[in-house]
Amino acid sequence: MATKPVAYDESAIQTLDALEHIRLRSGMYIGRLGDGSHPLDGIYVMLKEVIDNGIDEFIMGEGKVIEVDREGDEINVRDFGRGIPLGKLVDCVSKINTGGKYNDKVFQFSVGLNGVGTKAVNALSANFEATSWRDGKFRDASFERGILKNDKKGKDNETPSGTLIRFTPDHEIFPEYTWNEEFIENRLRYYTYLNAGLSILYNGKRFHSALGLADLLAHEIGDEPPLYDAIHSREERIEFAFTHTHNYGETYYSFVNGQYTNDGGTHQTAFREGLLKGVNEFAKQNFAGEDVRDGIVGAISIRVQDPVFDSQTKNKLGSTDVRSWMVPAVREQVVLWLHKNREAADSLLEKIKANERVRKELASIKKDARERAKKVTIRIPKLTDCKFHFDQVKAKRRNETMIFLTEGDSAGGVMVQCRDVYTQAIFALRGKPLNCHGAKRDAIYKNEELYNLMKALGIEDGLDGLRYNKVVIATDADVDGMHIRNLLLTYFLRYFEELVIKGHLYFLETPLFRVRNKKETRYCYSEAERDEALKALRGPETTRFKGLGEISPHEFKPFISDGMRIVPVVINSIGDVSHCLDFFMGRNTPERKQFIIDNLVTDVV
Repeated sequence: MATKPVAYDESAIQTLDALEHIRLRSGMYIGRLGDGSHPLDGIYVMLKEVIDNGIDEFIMGEGKVIEVDREGDEINVRDFGRGIPLGKLVDCVSKINTGGKYNDKVFQFSVGLNGVGTKAVNALSANFEATSWRDGKFRDASFERGILKNDKKGKDNETPSGTLIRFTPDHEIFPEYTWNEEFIENRLRYYTYLNAGLSILYNGKRFHSALGLADLLAHEIGDEPPLYDAIHSREERIEFAFTHTHNYGETYYSFVNGQYTNDGGTHQTAFREGLLKGVNEFAKQNFAGEDVRDGIVGAISIRVQDPVFDSQTKNKLGSTDVRSWMVPAVREQVVLWLHKNREAADSLLEKIKANERVRKELASIKKDARERAKKVTIRIPKLTDCKFHFDQVKAKRRNETMIFLTEGDSAGGVMVQCRDVYTQAIFALRGKPLNCHGAKRDAIYKNEELYNLMKALGIEDGLDGLRYNKVVIATDADVDGMHIRNLLLTYFLRYFEELVIKGHLYFLETPLFRVRNKKETRYCYSEAERDEALKALRGPETTRFKGLGEISPHEFKPFISDGMRIVPVVINSIGDVSHCLDFFMGRNTPERKQFIIDNLVTDVV
C-alpha cells in the first residue's frame, strides 16, 4: 500500500544553525550517546574534547598541570596554558570552524582540527561556562544549551593565565547518565602516559608519568611479568614501547596526537613493519612477521599535522604518508635498542624461535582441521551469515554488523527469523564449548566447534580479518547459560584477547519476565522491574523466560533491533585477565565454591 505523498516545497526546507545541528545530530559529532556505562559514551567524549585543549597547551610547552574536578554531573577543567584570546573567547566555544588550531605555528599537533570539539560540548550541555585569564585580564561567558546568557570581563592580576571550562551534560540529550569514576580516572591516567611530565589532578588524586608508554605497558600488563623489560623509544614525532608475554596474538594501544585509535590504522601497520625489519636486521635472519609479533604487547604514539581519520570519531588513522617515515624510524630505533640491551634481545629472539617452532608444529594440525572441515561441508556449520559481506551496496553499514553466538538450534532459529538479514549473523553452538583455560593453541584446531567459530569470525590470522564489528554472546538466563557465557569468554581471552580489548565482544541482555494484562505488555530485565510492573498493571499475568527459544520470533524482534540491550565486555588491564581466568575457570574448585557461598544472593523470590 503506497504511503500518502508529503508536499515537497519551500516549506519543507529547513535551515539549522550550527549548534542546533549538533543537538539534532549529536551522534555525528560525538559518536554514541550512551548512559555513561561504557568508556566510549558521549559524556566521556565531551570530557576528552575539553581536556584536549589543555593537552595542546602542554604540548606547546605552556602549562604542566591540568586540574579536573567533578561534583555531581558537573565537570570543571582548568589548564594553566596561554588562555584563549579574550576577544575571541565566545566565538571559540560557540562558533563552528573557529579556533587557533588551524594555525600550524600556534598548534603544531592536534586532533581537533575541525573546530568543533568545545562547541559540541557547549551545544550538548545544559550549562556551559568558559573563563580565560590572560595578561592580567579575564573574560567569562556562560551558556545554556549553546545559547549565550552572560558575558563579562575585567581585570585580574592575581589569577594565573589559562582556561577554565565548566559543563553539565544535558539530560535532554542524555536522558539517563551516570559518570563512572573508574572510566574518568583511566582516561586521565592515559593522558599522563601519552604526555610524560604532565600532572593531572582529579578530586584530590594526582596522575603523573615519568616514562610515558613504558609506564602504560607496565600498567596494562600488571603483576604478570613480561618476558623481558619493555623496549622503549621516544623521539619528537614518535614514541613506542613493546614487550612479549606468554599470551597469544598481538595487542596494541595506538594513538595519534593523543587520540586513542581503537581500530589502529596506518601508523599501527607501519610500526609492525618497522619492528619486523629491525628485528631481522639485528638478528641477520628472515623471521616471519607472525613469529616476531605473536605474544607482543605494544604501544605506539605519533604526532602529525593534519591527520586523516576514517571517521568523525577518529578510531582509525587513514593517513598514508606516515609509512614513509615511520617504518625506517621504528627499524632504526629497534636495532639500536637491541644492540644496547643484549639481555632483552636474547629473550626476544628466544620467544621468536619458540613461536616459529610452535607454528611449524601447528602446520600439520591446521591442515588436518581444514581438510576435515572441507569433507563435512563447503560452508561453516551452524553459521547463518548476513548479506553484508556479499552486497557491497550495504558497505556503509559495516559498523552495524554483528554475529550472535546462540545456545543451540532453538534460540538460533528464533533469531534467524527476526534478525536484520543485512547486518546480523547467527552462529548456533552445539552445546557447552571446551574449557580452554590452560589449553595450548592446538586446541582450536582439534576441537571442531572452536575451529568453526574462529573461521566464522575470520580471526585465524588476526583481528584484521574480523568479519563483524560486534560479537554478541546470547545465552539463556540460567545457570547453564551463564556457564556457556564464561566458557566463550575464556575462549576469546585465551586465544583472541585483542578482540575483547578492542571492544568487539558483548553480552546480549534479554527479558527475564513478561508482565501483561489485556491493555499493556511490559518486558522486565530484573525482579525489580517485574515488581514495578506488577504494581502498575491491574490483574496482570507473569511469564518467566528461561531460554531464548521460549520467546516467539515476532515477540523477540525488538530485543535484537531498536530495543536491543547489549553490554560491552570491558577489561581494565590485560594483567587482570590471567588472575580472573585462574580463579573462575581453573582447578581451584574449593576456593571457588567458597566464593559462591559467600556471595550467594539469598533474597531471590
